[in-house]
Amino acid sequence: MSVIDEVKSRLDIVEVISAYIPLQKAGRNYKALCPFHSEKTPSFVVFPESERWHCFGACGEGGDIFTFVMKREGWDFRTALEELARRAGVELRSRTQAQVQAEEEADRLRGLLDETARYYHHLLRHASEAEMARAYVAKRGLSEETAERFLLGYSLPGWDNARAYLTEKGYTVEELVDAGLLVQKEDTGSTYDRFRNRLMIPIRDLKGRVIGFGARALDPDDAPKYLNSPQTELFDKSRTLFGLDAARRAIHEEDRVVIVEGYMDVMQAHQAGFANVVAQMGTALTEAQLKQLQRYTKRLVLALDPDTAGVNATLRGVEVARETLEQEWEPIFDPRGLVGYEGRLGAEIRVLRLPGGQDPDDLIREEPQRWTKLVEGALPVVEFYLQMLLEKIDLSDTKAKAQTVDILLPVLRAVSNPVEREDYAQKIARALQVDARSVLARLRAVERQATRRQPDTARAQDRQPARAEADLESHCLAALLQRPGLLQQIDEKLADSQLESLQGKDFQDAGNRAVFETWQELLSIEHPTPIEGLREQLPEDLHSRLEELLAPDRVELADEQMVRDVSLTVLRLRERSLKRLGQELSFLTLEAREEGDMRAEAYVGALRSYRETLLRTQQALAQRWG
Repeated sequence: MSVIDEVKSRLDIVEVISAYIPLQKAGRNYKALCPFHSEKTPSFVVFPESERWHCFGACGEGGDIFTFVMKREGWDFRTALEELARRAGVELRSRTQAQVQAEEEADRLRGLLDETARYYHHLLRHASEAEMARAYVAKRGLSEETAERFLLGYSLPGWDNARAYLTEKGYTVEELVDAGLLVQKEDTGSTYDRFRNRLMIPIRDLKGRVIGFGARALDPDDAPKYLNSPQTELFDKSRTLFGLDAARRAIHEEDRVVIVEGYMDVMQAHQAGFANVVAQMGTALTEAQLKQLQRYTKRLVLALDPDTAGVNATLRGVEVARETLEQEWEPIFDPRGLVGYEGRLGAEIRVLRLPGGQDPDDLIREEPQRWTKLVEGALPVVEFYLQMLLEKIDLSDTKAKAQTVDILLPVLRAVSNPVEREDYAQKIARALQVDARSVLARLRAVERQATRRQPDTARAQDRQPARAEADLESHCLAALLQRPGLLQQIDEKLADSQLESLQGKDFQDAGNRAVFETWQELLSIEHPTPIEGLREQLPEDLHSRLEELLAPDRVELADEQMVRDVSLTVLRLRERSLKRLGQELSFLTLEAREEGDMRAEAYVGALRSYRETLLRTQQALAQRWG
């Protein structure tokens, strides 16, 4: 038995899920309002016998305990496995001595940073030298409760106060340097406190552990105004979002995140009850930050400062978001009738235009109701882009107008609704004072040039596996890992039968799904050595499985035969999954009708949809593709 199967055998899926949401017994199963989308009638069902869950409502998500906690907590597979193994009392594979030592050193640094944060917080509350810092906190309208909640602190003037305090607590100078608390001179090796006479703001990871500090200058002559911890083993600002540990639950519940620029913006927002607000850690959003947010929501509102730098940062953020966030792929037809694919952004990105002279901190403190209205009325990306470009363009310059259209086309094509897309094209034409037909013609020409492409990422869903299915999954996965070029061809075969491309949910075994999705993500970022990337990112307990999948005797057919073989394997797996779902829906429908439950009709509609997909799958199997 694998460690994944052992964890699942020791944990009751009903107990795991009921710790997050209230479940109601309904016949042999349990029902609840789906935690992953807003609904008034329960469509979320837990099946204790198969140890699975599924939403038969709007989101259509499903899986096992791993999928649930990953989606609910925003964890990757490694974190989910570690946490569920801890709950189940299952010991994961022994780590190497080097891994153990590295983790012990990281824990030691976390303890040091936690001790430092509490030291700074004590100084803010009690030190006479901190009077200016206390006055600044009060001036910014932050309550004592907020200061306590975010553990705000103060660093004393002088060059060795923190060093003296922390070395007395048993930490070494080397550890203080490694944690970013001391600066070490290269020429002499001597050290001094990095943070002096500043308001200290602890930065935390997703688990709420202190990993670094943001330090606000209190003396106008001190530069820079904000000084962050340097990059360390624990802190990487490009991968960190300030306040996400406190905001992730609200982001998930509201299905929207508001991204601001500063620490004060976040703290003021949370104090006012706007708990879905986080701050980027730098001049622009990064791919890693956006992928973290994508675990909780696909609705992003960028609310950066209204000055020139803020506007430019917003534009960069929009571009990074467009390139990073998951795309949905839709079939298009070229003039020859061939099916291709084009990407539609699987996320909604809006931009909040702040009033001149105000940042989010000011606005929330002075006019919280207006903040709410501005968030609700945030502009779609296309409109924001258009406004920004129109403020700079000379409408008498024909060449400039043509360039503006070309700049807007990639953003315009990312609008998923074709009616909205054409409506925006009309707006662009009116704003630029050009013929709408020329803009639409340019848009359609670009769309016709779209090459055959397939999705880089997939939603994480899975279902409880049978052993035979796991073997089929392994066969499919081995072929893909050893011959990555097969993936696009297989997806094209599926698309020809009006079926979804290969996705994580096709792998019902949690370990196989983790391997596939990690590999797919590595391909999407063009990792130079995806297999080595897998070895680095997968939990130790999946390494032996990975080596089995890479065994040379697993894949012996020629490419053309292998495409057909793997495509049929995927169809067989889908057929079995759809049949199971159909059976479960049939039982749910029968139970609902017997109880006079109005959900019976909703189940009938879902069952009809699953049967249609099953029919297309079976037709594709029958064709055998020659």
